[in-house]
Amino acid sequence: MKVTENIALTINRLPKGYVFTYADFTTEVSQKEAVIKALNRMVSSGKIAKLSRGKYYKPEDTPFGKLQPNQAQVVKDLLEENGKIIGYLTGYSIYNQLGLTTQVSNTIQIGKNQVRPNFKRERYTISFIKQKNTITKENIPLLQILDAIRYIKKIPDASVETSCKRFLAIIKNFTDKQINTMVRLALKYPPATRALLGALLEQTQAGELNQTLYKSLNHITKYKLDGASKILSTTEKWNIV
Repeated sequence: MKVTENIALTINRLPKGYVFTYADFTTEVSQKEAVIKALNRMVSSGKIAKLSRGKYYKPEDTPFGKLQPNQAQVVKDLLEENGKIIGYLTGYSIYNQLGLTTQVSNTIQIGKNQVRPNFKRERYTISFIKQKNTITKENIPLLQILDAIRYIKKIPDASVETSCKRFLAIIKNFTDKQINTMVRLALKYPPATRALLGALLEQTQAGELNQTLYKSLNHITKYKLDGASKILSTTEKWNIV
């Protein structure tokens, strides 16, 4: 079977929005140039689209034009390596999903143990947040919430007050196991994050589970979060002003 025919058959089986490179089609160095040329011809014909250098995707056509792949596909090479999770979407990338804002950003933020400088990929700016905890599939949702609590003042088009309301709605459905895990993960976050999480947990009647957070704080330090006291009755205890 010719290289072009083989590629066409493979692409036909791919889901819309799936991002791939020439390496997905061959392991033979001698075929590399032929595969790249075939892919570029398909870009020219409109069968596939180019995301960035060496990266292509199968576009989904809509009445409003071709849809870009979702953010996880755009940066999947930065989230997983050889089957191991090495990063996760966070910050601007998930505020909308968490119901904290209606805005959708062109900045994709990734939490990783080892960060790198920001860079551009097509219309997106890729930036990184240092994560000190081990990243696992199970704890990613909790890390995403902790990151949002940490950067509560930077959530677009949202006040501290409205964000606290949303955090309470999310946390109240957590199991004791999830709360215990979140508290453990929070110990590697800045004191202001621990203080706000403590106030949120106490507000949801989970106060007995967060004594570890309270003991981890310097009770002289104040944490300025305008609007938090309108939602949380425990801000004074946690030195939130």
